[in-house]
Amino acid sequence: MTNMKGYILILFILCCVKGNSQAIKMNTRPADVQKAVVENGDTIAVVNLRNVFIYPEKRFKNKRQQEKYTKLVRDVKRTLPYAKMVYETLIETYEYMETLPDEKSRQDHLQLMEKELFKQYKPELKKLTFSQGKLLIKLIDRECNQSSYNLLKAYLGSFRAGFWNVFASMFGASLKSEYDPQGKDADTERVAVLVENGLI
Repeated sequence: MTNMKGYILILFILCCVKGNSQAIKMNTRPADVQKAVVENGDTIAVVNLRNVFIYPEKRFKNKRQQEKYTKLVRDVKRTLPYAKMVYETLIETYEYMETLPDEKSRQDHLQLMEKELFKQYKPELKKLTFSQGKLLIKLIDRECNQSSYNLLKAYLGSFRAGFWNVFASMFGASLKSEYDPQGKDADTERVAVLVENGLI
């Protein structure tokens, strides 16, 4: 395993096993409850429709630009499920940790989860390319609404989070960089939304 791939694996596992209550927005409303309003004695169901995203047709100046976009589509399809899984695992871990009686039980649970996650996902994460690893860091920020640096800092402290950020910078990555869907990450956001809606 190369150093960068090892770093990505460690970051992924740390994000999975450390719950951050500030980064989690919980939906406490049961899924089977339907909203309704009463007007003049009539009950009217309130249905939330799925957002519709309309993008202009993607035009490319040259073949190189088209190849770059095609590679982005491939990489987002590969890494977005992992980023979503990190978010889901954060929520599940946070909720479960709240039920544990003491700090020792929480630490025991985290260690057990770390072993299981490492065993389950190590083979897959080792297959990620360098660019896919950097993209995964961005998409984790997108899903968790929190940079990887902040997630690490909250649970490992400033010194260790700083160490991992310096280590990542040696490979051209930054844990502090934030996902910018309206700016430099606009193409990534476009692809992610299209993937999420099954359009590509």
